[in-house]
Amino acid sequence: MASAISERLERLRGRLILFAPIFLGIGIGVYFLLRTEPGVIGWAVVDGLAVGAAMAGWLIGRSALPGFGLPFLAAAAVMTGLMLAGGRTAMVAAPVLDFRYYGPVEGRIVVIDRSQSDAVRLTLDRVRLDDVAPWKVPDRVRVSLHGQQGFVDPVPGMRIAVTSHLSGPEGPVEPGGFDFRRMAWFRSIGAVGYTTKPALALAPPERALPIHRLRAAISAAVQAEIPGEAGAFAAAITTGDRSAMGQETVEALRASNLAHLLAISGLHMGLLVGFVFGTLRLGLALTPGVGVSMDVRKVAAVVALAAGAFYLAMSGGAVSTSRAFVMVAVMLVAILVGRRALTLRAVAVAALILLILKPESLVEAGFQMSFAATTALVFVFGALRDVQRGKLPKWARPVFAVVLSSLVAGLATAPFSAAIFNRVAHYGLIANVVSVPVMGTLVMPLAVLAALLAPLGLSWIALDLMRWPIEWILWVAKKVAALDGAVGHVIAPPDAVMPMIALGGLAVILLRGAGRAAGAVVVVAALALWTQATRPDVLISPSGSLIGAMTAEGRALTKARGEGFAARSWLENDGDSTDQEGAAARMAQATDPQFDLPGLTLRLVSGRGAADRLEGACASEALVVFAGKPLDRYPEGCNMLDRAALARTGALAITLTADGPRVTSVAQVSGRRPWTRADQTKTRRNQPAASDLPLLIARQ
Repeated sequence: MASAISERLERLRGRLILFAPIFLGIGIGVYFLLRTEPGVIGWAVVDGLAVGAAMAGWLIGRSALPGFGLPFLAAAAVMTGLMLAGGRTAMVAAPVLDFRYYGPVEGRIVVIDRSQSDAVRLTLDRVRLDDVAPWKVPDRVRVSLHGQQGFVDPVPGMRIAVTSHLSGPEGPVEPGGFDFRRMAWFRSIGAVGYTTKPALALAPPERALPIHRLRAAISAAVQAEIPGEAGAFAAAITTGDRSAMGQETVEALRASNLAHLLAISGLHMGLLVGFVFGTLRLGLALTPGVGVSMDVRKVAAVVALAAGAFYLAMSGGAVSTSRAFVMVAVMLVAILVGRRALTLRAVAVAALILLILKPESLVEAGFQMSFAATTALVFVFGALRDVQRGKLPKWARPVFAVVLSSLVAGLATAPFSAAIFNRVAHYGLIANVVSVPVMGTLVMPLAVLAALLAPLGLSWIALDLMRWPIEWILWVAKKVAALDGAVGHVIAPPDAVMPMIALGGLAVILLRGAGRAAGAVVVVAALALWTQATRPDVLISPSGSLIGAMTAEGRALTKARGEGFAARSWLENDGDSTDQEGAAARMAQATDPQFDLPGLTLRLVSGRGAADRLEGACASEALVVFAGKPLDRYPEGCNMLDRAALARTGALAITLTADGPRVTSVAQVSGRRPWTRADQTKTRRNQPAASDLPLLIARQ
């Protein structure tokens, strides 16, 4: 029996590269699930386990039962993933603002984009804050420009001054929700805020950022030649500058499942590099004397790799673009060394490189969706290669490839898209089938042609031609988005669902026989578990001024405006298509809204005169959420949560059970991690700890 098991494991040895990123990713995932950061002793233990497991795997691999060494190598990879994530966390450590700041902010513009409210948003480095010690100043801050602007045309490299409200990055709006603090930590953003005052230029763009300035110049030139939303789309796919895209257009692209065309990712990089590679290879092969004197595939691969690197620089080096470049670079290098490019090994190598360089990318939507689509496409097209060649006429093969690739990529990314964005584009396949070919055969080749003609001053020829296929894509997006039932809304899955789907799907692709069947069972079980997902009965925002309680009609909110991000996130996670105003209409409006739930009565006291109404509210049997300004004295015996308490616990979720209300806080779920410590320093005397909340609620 032992010999048979060892032999079966040994068969996997030649495919170790396929499993290496999986176990490395498991270790990285475990790191981000930890509630506390391992100390020196903890890291020493992890390091010892990694070395010990690797040595055991190597020694057993040289024994009579070499297959039994593979589990030890897998354990070593898991421990290595843990250490990679921990090392990366320490490497990017930078100051995080732990207080609210209002005053002058000076800095150099490094990123220009738009906020969810459609305001221009600037990311600044080389920051200076008034009366703040240099070692406390964040490396980068992000400021949204509201109010009357127009006194400066923001350009990367320009040094500006604004009078801004700043604070540390905000935590999740509900326990287990998206944690912006973690994302900001790995991007060295230590403060975010807004200004209603005009931004002023202090110095012209520096020469230290030539690529940024070139990007801005190309974006402006493209938009000058192509007017309207088509020009904004063209600028987005060529330079990564999405600041000119209108929210209505972006929403239409999302609703039609075409938003991936807007972000520079694997599709754009693949289309660009593929076009350069194919065109150059064909041109060299047709040139007399060249095709027989050199390996034109390798020459084309080198030029295509250079084109991809330039495109990466032009796009600003975003995470999604970096990931796409690594993937195509691995495939082009495979051509240079005489290997087949589109293989699962190439995908695995790309994943390994990215996880080693940026372990945090594992928990980002772009990594998950990109590798889900790429892995599924390589697997399916590899399995159907003989069928496609032998049974389909030549004219039908491109059509078959487009439809099948859209279907496979859509199915592979659908669970991740639904879990992350809480929506399903029902007609996304149709939109992609009629848009992706246009993107690949017209838009991207014309973009390359425009770049080649630019030194001659003739780029306008290609840009004028490029406008019409882009208009077609935008027209398709708007038409599909306007169809009845174009978008379905999906409840947020339980935490275990997405890891189960990912690991089960990988088992289906990488294993054979019983292993493949087991993977399919895991995926089906995950989807079944998703159908049993439930949502908290009550959600309380970090400020306490917004409460949402589940009713028969859906979640009812205490106000129709304000705290829009929290309201939108709650409703999306509920799978509710209603907007904040509609959700607010679900409850009877009152000066102090009250929720009467089984075993729990909640009352919100906020707005003008809140302090005067607090004593009356405390006289009731309700749990009072006081969202007014902190008071020096509170009524005796008041069963109350105020802003000071919520600042420490973060947003709250309350679930009503047979044993009474169960409360969960963001602080409990997030734990003490490097990106949460700034929030945990905002303490005041007499604040309830997260562990005290069940007792606070039980007083009723």
